[in-house]
Amino acid sequence: MSTGAVRVRHARPADLPHIVQLVVEHARYEQAEQPPADLAGRLGSLLFGTATPRLRCFVAELDDAGIIGYASCAPELSTWDGAEYLAMDCLFLRDGHRGLRVGPMLVEAVRAEARVLGLTEVQWQTPSWNADAIRFYDRLGARAKEKRRFFLSAG
Repeated sequence: MSTGAVRVRHARPADLPHIVQLVVEHARYEQAEQPPADLAGRLGSLLFGTATPRLRCFVAELDDAGIIGYASCAPELSTWDGAEYLAMDCLFLRDGHRGLRVGPMLVEAVRAEARVLGLTEVQWQTPSWNADAIRFYDRLGARAKEKRRFFLSAG
């Protein structure tokens, strides 16, 4: 475990290879399919392809270890609430860097982004088997809503 100083900041184009590697590690951790081979191009376009990107990403950087985690988010709509919210799509820290209070820093960066966008709520999901994440979110004061997420090809 490292003891260097941690900074959380908006991702920059030079961070893209590190973000892609974290996404690959995150998918492996969540026992999900590996990301597509062209993920760097897709994310680069979504994160840095326009003046006001739809996808936002924060990275956690540790002095002596480089980028150790990320959180990504995008504005979404709730028909039931008739309002926009900020959807935190991903929050991940590399193994060995959890417990350093970096997770709360990343979540606070996402909350601050919601405020900048004039949004009053952040929503996200986590696998039901991820007890550590659920405990973490409970400690933050988050409330859970039980739902299942489905996927269906548009083709």
